[in-house]
Amino acid sequence: MALELTGLHHLTAVTANARENLRFYTKVLGLRLVKRTVNQDDTTAYHLFYGDGKASPGSDITFFDWPTPPEQRGTHAIVRTAFRVEGETSLEWWKAHLESNGVKTSDIAERAGHVSLDFEDPEGQRLRLVNDTRAGGAQPWEKSPVPKERQIKGLGPITMSVPDLKRSEAVLTVVMNMRKVRTHPATNDQGEVHVYAMGDGGASAELHVAVEPDLPFARPGAGGVHHVAFRTPDKKQFDQWVARATQAGLRTSGEVERYYFTSLYFREPNGILFEIATDGPGFDVDEPMETLGEHLALPPFLEPKRAQIEAGLKPID
Repeated sequence: MALELTGLHHLTAVTANARENLRFYTKVLGLRLVKRTVNQDDTTAYHLFYGDGKASPGSDITFFDWPTPPEQRGTHAIVRTAFRVEGETSLEWWKAHLESNGVKTSDIAERAGHVSLDFEDPEGQRLRLVNDTRAGGAQPWEKSPVPKERQIKGLGPITMSVPDLKRSEAVLTVVMNMRKVRTHPATNDQGEVHVYAMGDGGASAELHVAVEPDLPFARPGAGGVHHVAFRTPDKKQFDQWVARATQAGLRTSGEVERYYFTSLYFREPNGILFEIATDGPGFDVDEPMETLGEHLALPPFLEPKRAQIEAGLKPID
């Protein structure tokens, strides 16, 4: 049986305003703050994880809180993050809800194979809601301000921009075993989009690659994306991915233990940072599911530095 990724695990972006970020993603988008922790490589920065009611793998958008200027948009970057909702009536609800909160939205229309609604967060993070035609799988959050039947189910397709498809496609299909399932022609606001599927496919397991050779290099910053992570179910398969990436000649991080999951990092040929992460053990390994995200959680190797870390963080509630 071929080694396969099963879908999207999480996406990590950058904010320069953690307090406003927390407000928008929990109060407007209705996501649950499932882990309040710090960047393990830079403990002066919050690392905030937003997900569904059960902190399911594949539901998380996460943010590093760094005091950085806004992203300068361009190619060689992840350019849009989608979330899944159920039904076109939900998209209509979301359009009215977002606009009532001062958020400009696009028309509801088909984009790259999914009926969708585009918008941005307060820092210009490019987001999309897609109608997930596969029913089920939602794990609603009881305390969300968004009605249960309208809540975000998890991540949808992630779109990255590259100037040249050929080099990236070789890694996606030959190394990462993704399947190219369709191509969409260029539009007024985006180049030709190539769609790659993982596992059982569907909106939760698609990577969209827009080919945009005329754009400048993106420069990282607030409102931009740091990396995207893909799911592997367990440590056994994770170890196979480590070996596979090494055999393919990719420069990788090697195994990195994040406590809540185990990670492997590498850059695809156009410079975009990828991560492969295990589904477990999960965010309730160190705090009860009922109170996830309410207090600062630190992995065991950072716990001795708690007082120092807490002193360096500003309140965000």
